[in-house]
Amino acid sequence: MKTSARNQFAGQVTRVVAGAVNDEIEINVPGVGALVAIVTHGSAVNLGLQAGASAVALVKASSVIVVAQAQGAKFSARNHLQGQVTRVQKGAVNTEVVIGLPAGGAVAAIVTNESAVALGLAVGVPAAALFKASSVIVGVNA
Repeated sequence: MKTSARNQFAGQVTRVVAGAVNDEIEINVPGVGALVAIVTHGSAVNLGLQAGASAVALVKASSVIVVAQAQGAKFSARNHLQGQVTRVQKGAVNTEVVIGLPAGGAVAAIVTNESAVALGLAVGVPAAALFKASSVIVGVNA
């Protein structure tokens, strides 16, 4: 599957909570853990999302929030991936930050240059990637 989304996590659906309008989909991604997505009920049915199905969670880098020094903080974002900054690429306005995950995966985020400086983002700095369940696009291979 080719997409413009920088973050693509392939895994297996482990849980579906059906709702009247939206469904909550939990996808277990090897080396990452459980990711949660919110999709419309119709999309879940059309994609065949049920426990055991293969699926891909897609997250645009611009939808990822980077947190540094978050000990004890609580967030409403359902998806938290803890790791360490492995790359920082400054642009004219924004900075691309890549957070390496303990099991070898990575998450890319786009933050403003000002935020990158304020957070002290540099290679080797511990950081977390957060994204809301509603920011996850779920795909399946046809």
